Amino acid sequence: MPILTLEDVSKQYGERPLFERVSFGIDYHDRVGVIGINGSGKTTLLRIVAGIEPPDTGRVTHSSTARIAYLAQNPRLDERSTVLDAVFRGDSPRLQLLRDYERTSEALAHAPDDQSLLARLALLTPQMDALNAWESETAAHTILTRLGLAAFMAHPINQLSGGQRRRVAIAQTLIHQPDLLILDEPTNHIDIDTIAWLEDYIARSSLALLVVTHDRYFLDRVTTRMLELDRGRVYSYSGNYAQFLEQKTARAAQEIAAEEARQNLLRKELAWLRRGVRGRGTRQKAHVQRVYDLAEQTSDAPPATLAVDVATRRIGKRVLELEHVSKRYDDRQLINDFSFTVRPDDRLGIVGPNGSGKSTLLNLIAGRIQPDAGRIKQGETVHLAYYDQESIDLDESQRVIDYIRETAELVRTGEGSLVSAAQMLERFLFPRDAQWALIGTLSGGERRRLYLLHTLMLAPNVLLLDEPTNDLDIQTLTVLEDYLESFNGAVIIVSHDRYLLDRTVQHILSFEGNGLIREYPGGYSLFEQYRMQHNPPAPVSRPAPTAKERKPVSTGSRRLSYKERQELTQLEAQIENLEGQKAALETRLNQAGDNYQSYQHLAAELAQIDADLEHAIERWSELAELAESS
Repeated sequence: MPILTLEDVSKQYGERPLFERVSFGIDYHDRVGVIGINGSGKTTLLRIVAGIEPPDTGRVTHSSTARIAYLAQNPRLDERSTVLDAVFRGDSPRLQLLRDYERTSEALAHAPDDQSLLARLALLTPQMDALNAWESETAAHTILTRLGLAAFMAHPINQLSGGQRRRVAIAQTLIHQPDLLILDEPTNHIDIDTIAWLEDYIARSSLALLVVTHDRYFLDRVTTRMLELDRGRVYSYSGNYAQFLEQKTARAAQEIAAEEARQNLLRKELAWLRRGVRGRGTRQKAHVQRVYDLAEQTSDAPPATLAVDVATRRIGKRVLELEHVSKRYDDRQLINDFSFTVRPDDRLGIVGPNGSGKSTLLNLIAGRIQPDAGRIKQGETVHLAYYDQESIDLDESQRVIDYIRETAELVRTGEGSLVSAAQMLERFLFPRDAQWALIGTLSGGERRRLYLLHTLMLAPNVLLLDEPTNDLDIQTLTVLEDYLESFNGAVIIVSHDRYLLDRTVQHILSFEGNGLIREYPGGYSLFEQYRMQHNPPAPVSRPAPTAKERKPVSTGSRRLSYKERQELTQLEAQIENLEGQKAALETRLNQAGDNYQSYQHLAAELAQIDADLEHAIERWSELAELAESS
């Protein structure tokens, strides 16, 4: 018997239909991923499956014996309760007993000689035996420890950070030991290590899963079936996310072919009608009706896709220089004596545990906060835009079109043409009728997409992205990744999305505790291979250049000497050669696998090549400026 079935379920909000006549079932041990563009109804579908929201039409049937647990995208926790009470919240006898046992054990840890607590524990122990609750208690302790909550059980919820609250909600969901686990964007606001543990926990368990997530590695590793919400319908695919992509590509090709065949047939039938053949007989009338039917058919052509085509500005050689930067909050040293130079074409990923200081570093670079020590210098040509986690510029009472018009009435595209704010909104999948909606009525993903448009319309050449994957759908993320590949400037990304980091960044800055930040070459997968070793490599540092190194050459009206012209020609060949060596080393790094010694050696070589290349480009630029002025 399945855990649940949906039969002909439909839902719409106002005049906006989300999905119609959706039918599917979930069996024990199924692992189902749900994907679709923002606003397609993924969260609503999960809420209907969980029994939190009723469908407009159709029926949802749950097994009477199955336990179902639901993690909302924005879970609500009782601000007045402690972590312990929140985690063990529930009315079942087992949960009530576990809550009493854990509360007594927590109190005893602080007062081990309290006789009343010892007596209470003695009463609870046989009850734990009677309900066979020891396995649940052990599982609960494992969950709390791996989620980093064991030391916070007595803390009130209102004193926790956003990441800690998210982990409390995850623990609360898992401790129910459900038969079906329903997760809505479970990887939002948690760090990479927690995501990896959650993947492993689900993979090792026997529970069934229904999950909405933008994390493609997560989908690849835990799902065995995919459901796609597309234009009000649900399509089912067997396999994980990678297998879904193959099947989706085949379906899209079939739809395009079917639409082309429909259009060709319609053209032929219309030509027949225009020749003036009168439909007097039964066969002729049927023929005319078939033409009308063809014209009224809904196209199965693929829907419109997001188009990111926004101009950027030229960027000079000097971008950002961080010199001996430190930042502390209360007794926590987040950044300690950090020096680093950001180059014009850098693609940097920032990783670390929740609360380690990743967003603080971006806020320092953006000038929103000041360092306790050290300084940050910004190049004169830098135009910086910051896509922050909270979308702080969004005013929920403002209309979508007015928000974008405040940024610019006309937007210059990457090709140099000008388009209106309304046209740019259409390219970001906000049709004309949706542009007059209040921002407060948009879904979380639609708000983030709108905020992304606003950020890119500033035409930056340095782009700071703080958790850009939160609430964005996979289709939008793919387009954003394509855009970042060709972005003319520096990109610095804080993200827990391993796929995004692997695809877009060339170096990782890792927060490793007590204010230490290390740089590692490559994307996230290479960084993870480093971390698997017992001894991390020495940091590959890029401190800010000294005053002597930064001193510009005064060109005046001096001409290049013969020797300098020869040097300029040699430098061009040297730069090309170094770039070739760098590409070859990066390939060898990717192939190093678990060979730690080889990896260390190659990383050191790559750091030296980077330094030589930077020096050569600096010297070439100086001589090229002289050549242009002569």
